[in-house]
Amino acid sequence: MAVSELDPGASPLALFGAEMRRLREKKGITQEEIADYTHVSKSLVSQIENAKRTPQWDFTEQVEKLLDLKGELLRLLPLVIKTGPTWFRQWPKIEAVAHNLRTWQPLVIPGLLQTRSYARAILRGQPGISDERVDEATEARLARQVVFDRPEPPMYAAVIDEIVLARPIGGAEVMREQLDHLLKLLTHPCITLQVVPMAAVPTIGLLGGFVIAQLSHGPDTVYLDSAADGEVTDREDRVRTVNLRFDAIRAYARPVNETADVIREKMVMYERS
Repeated sequence: MAVSELDPGASPLALFGAEMRRLREKKGITQEEIADYTHVSKSLVSQIENAKRTPQWDFTEQVEKLLDLKGELLRLLPLVIKTGPTWFRQWPKIEAVAHNLRTWQPLVIPGLLQTRSYARAILRGQPGISDERVDEATEARLARQVVFDRPEPPMYAAVIDEIVLARPIGGAEVMREQLDHLLKLLTHPCITLQVVPMAAVPTIGLLGGFVIAQLSHGPDTVYLDSAADGEVTDREDRVRTVNLRFDAIRAYARPVNETADVIREKMVMYERS
């Protein structure tokens, strides 16, 4: 495809390619310079700019650094990278424009708060999954985390069960890194994390995890986890039920100012391993 023929409106991939080329040329940087800086071939850079190859998280981060950007390309990644089953692919688009996100997770660290190693350990546990698919899914999950780099990031309230911090997913080293990452995220002005003591989990919390997205333009939408397929819906009755469920579970959580102490207590367990 010729450079002049690339239509940014043709697809998210075309939008990324056109935007990367525009920003690169604005800075006076060549494709060769990007290739050298990111340790990839010039051919790959050209293919990305022509919407023939999908950019990955690490590559995009390095390009942003070279071009001295502030998230212009990273914010497009959730639209570009495949994000799982067809039913799930609308969720990153909703998540990317939400002004308020609330989630309950009884089993694992919420995806938007996961480290690369923790995410890989979870994804690798899926039966029959290939290393290539693990890599793709990990990149997709990390790409969604750019919502916190928006000029006006969403208010994000996460409530997790205490057992999540004690479950050694990936082993001690992975958990130490993950818990340290959570402590750093607690300093973000838009992120709050609360922990529900194991002894206090209400039975309603055992039904599964979920996320509630509040949008400025459009109805509130929820994402519900399940063992087989998840569900993304804006049905008013479903959204109302999940909102009530979140409030009921949150009532059992420790205060926000106690979260750091709870995480540090769990870190001691992994430091001994």
